[in-house]
Amino acid sequence: MKPVRENLIASLTEELEPVRAFNARDGMGLLAIAAALTFAAVVMVEGFWHGIVSGEASAFFWITSGLLALLGLASAGAVIAMASPRVGNRFDAPVWLSAMMVVLPIGALLSAMPQQHGLDAIVNDMYGMHCLTYSMFSTVLIGAALTLWLRRGATVSLNAAGWFTGIAAGSLGALAYGISCSIDSITHLGTWHIAPVAISALLGRLIVPHLVRW
Repeated sequence: MKPVRENLIASLTEELEPVRAFNARDGMGLLAIAAALTFAAVVMVEGFWHGIVSGEASAFFWITSGLLALLGLASAGAVIAMASPRVGNRFDAPVWLSAMMVVLPIGALLSAMPQQHGLDAIVNDMYGMHCLTYSMFSTVLIGAALTLWLRRGATVSLNAAGWFTGIAAGSLGALAYGISCSIDSITHLGTWHIAPVAISALLGRLIVPHLVRW
């Protein structure tokens, strides 16, 4: 019986090969590379708004950028953790930060309402669609990197992973494009720089689960 057992074990293990350990730091590294390339592409294509470093940027710009950065990093961190599921994982931070982001479009709406043709000014913002379009382009590489990381792992909560992937890509993509946009009013930022996050979140929920299913 002993030789038979040894032969069985040998047959089960003979094709096994060592693999690289699955480490969350590699996921963060992949995200950092994708984000750096996205920022570099924005600067090369759209340029850099020097008002950021000369003190011209308004408080609304810094608040919006800060919230986008926090939401993007928290959501990306949740996505990276989801690739290695374990008991007790909680992802409250992206949820609460997403709720906080709703303040910005509400602020944009409230600031526009007292003005004559305020709502029309938001809808007919001549730079609005440009910001929305290029912000969405800026989400692609970051979203692809996070999706690739999920495919390497064993994601259990596919729908949540889709939401968080889209939110992370939308937030960091809008943040990247924001360094080229010189319009820093609350009506513009709260509308056209937040809309990509919502759109990307929806696209992530619809697309990502089909790509990472196992």
